[in-house]
Amino acid sequence: MRRRVILFLMVSQIRIFSMVLLLALFAVPQMVCALQPEVLQSVVRLKPDWPLAARGRDATGAPRDPQGTGIAVFPGGYIATNVHVIGQAKKVEVLIEDGRQFAAEIIGRDTATDIALLKIDADLPLLETALQPQLAEPVCTIGNQFGLGLSVTCGVVSAIGRSGMGFNPVEDFIQTDATVNPGGSGGALIDRQGHLIGMVSAIFTKQSDADIGINFAVSVPLLYRVLDDLKNHGRVIRGKAGFKAAELPPSLAAHQSGVMIESVEVKGPAFAAGLEAGDVLVSVNDRKVTSLSLLETLLFMIRPGEPVSLQTRRGAEDRPVTVTLGGS
Repeated sequence: MRRRVILFLMVSQIRIFSMVLLLALFAVPQMVCALQPEVLQSVVRLKPDWPLAARGRDATGAPRDPQGTGIAVFPGGYIATNVHVIGQAKKVEVLIEDGRQFAAEIIGRDTATDIALLKIDADLPLLETALQPQLAEPVCTIGNQFGLGLSVTCGVVSAIGRSGMGFNPVEDFIQTDATVNPGGSGGALIDRQGHLIGMVSAIFTKQSDADIGINFAVSVPLLYRVLDDLKNHGRVIRGKAGFKAAELPPSLAAHQSGVMIESVEVKGPAFAAGLEAGDVLVSVNDRKVTSLSLLETLLFMIRPGEPVSLQTRRGAEDRPVTVTLGGS
């Protein structure tokens, strides 16, 4: 009888252990397969030559040696990174994983989005891109953390469409808990298939640079909106809608979402489309407007000469409006 009890307890423990193991496997996000080494060939280390006064000093008193990361984005040696990575540098050294080193030409900087474009005299393989990740989807970052060389960290997508985080005037961030440390800015955020879904741009910290699991990558649509213009024009050419907006007053915000049209430029695109001060702007291209910062990003994505569909409300009347953006 005692043996039967012991055997029963052992079998029960094995079953419980098996159930816990299965639950753990399903609960912890897993990449479908190990990251292929070729992915690292599309990510590079950067060593910008900052002016000595901008470097600051480390704990020993020696000048800091700034480093960062970049991603191959176009054929012909074009590399994306952050403006804050290259800083005031006029020279940037690019280090490839196969040991080659190149001097990069700085093609352009866009401070509104913290995106910069470099070019080297070498062709690098490009990552395929994917547009919209899903919440809790497994992702990995590839970056030059603390200047130690490229490394991979993994986590999940914590949030999408983040704007108004306070890092840049224009933001469309993917938030992830994948570890990012100084030097990782400009690195790749990839999905489980190894597709590029964002460029690591910001670390949310409290009192130090240490990672606390709240990190941000600029989305692929915003990234390439800026890179295309930097490549073709050396700067970003923005569209102009011709109106100013403000947050809804509390009396309206309790019953609806959107922003208030505060003023309309006479003879501007919004004026021509029939917008008036006092109209409530509800959505832009079918995406609900929940804040001024989001409106800024949504309009930034539209190029001059392109139409944008606005859903507005005047009193109790819903009014769809099409505005063709003017040049900046």
